[in-house]
Parts: sequence; structure tokens; C-alpha cells
Amino acid sequence: MTLIAIVVCEVSFWAAILGGLTARYVLRRPGLSTALLVAAPLIDVILLVLVAVDLLGGGTASGHHGLAAIYIGMSVAYGHRMIAWADIRFTHRFADGPAPERLTGRRHTVRCWGDVLRTGAAALIAGGILGSLIALVDDPERTSDLQRTFALLGVIIGVEVLWALSYTVWPRKPAASTAGRAVG
Repeated sequence: MTLIAIVVCEVSFWAAILGGLTARYVLRRPGLSTALLVAAPLIDVILLVLVAVDLLGGGTASGHHGLAAIYIGMSVAYGHRMIAWADIRFTHRFADGPAPERLTGRRHTVRCWGDVLRTGAAALIAGGILGSLIALVDDPERTSDLQRTFALLGVIIGVEVLWALSYTVWPRKPAASTAGRAVG
């Protein structure tokens, strides 16, 4: 059940974002746009409630419950950025806005290190959710899978650090077509 809830919430999250941007730029309905964009974070709250209800109702935690905590942490930490990413593309496509900029060089490296901090925040949020669920259920036998999710959070942070480190050592170069322009 939890895996289905995660999938439904992820699809609903993106439907709310894309619907909100479509309402803003295609339909020219700012009120509807705002309502749909505000719905996106509420979807995370719904997922958190579903997970808590499942566990408090006697369910045994699985990797899916841990995945839900990670999803919520990432959604909270990266949600604004994901919306901004989609917004600039919608603006470009439907409202004659500028093309999205492809960061290179030092600017891209700085963004990668910012992602390390953002992923750390996501891990802290997910860890807080996991810890809260473990304390709420108060049954180590039923929450042992949640305990294992903490190690996965460490792996996620480690991969993010390696990613940023790789761009520190080998900065992203401008695309061949933009090599003559100062992009980075």
C-alpha cells in the first residue's frame, strides 16, 4: 500500500506543478495556478499521514515506509527548486521567456555544492521523519526496516558529495556550440 501511495503522491505532485504552470501560462488563470502550486506540498503531508496511519494501525515498516520518508525529505528540500526548474521551461515555451541557462564552470560547481547542502537538509528531514515514526510506533521489531533507512541516507549524501567533488576537479565545460561565448 505504501509504495502505491508514494507513486500516487509523486504523480499528483507533478500533476499539481504542471497543472499550475499550465493554468498560469497557457490558460492565463493565476488564481487556479496558485491553488494548484500550493497543493504540491500538501501532497507530501498526505503521504506522511498515510504512512503514520499505516504504522499506527499495526503495520510493520518496510523499505517503502523508509522510501516515503526520503521522498518527503527530498520533496521539501528540492521542491522549490523543482518548481523553479519547470517554471523557467514553461516561461520559455509558452510565455516567450528566456531559454534556460546551462551552468558551466565555477557556477555549476557552486550549484553542485549547494545541492550537497540541500541533500543534507533532505536527509535531516527524512531522518527526523524516520525517528519520529520509530518513536511513535515504539516497537523495534516493527520498525527495524526504518532503522536501516538511515544507512541509505548516508549513501545518498555520499553520492552527492562525490558528484560535487567530481565537478570541482573536472568542471563542466560549455557545450561546443557555446564555446565562443562567456557562459560559465
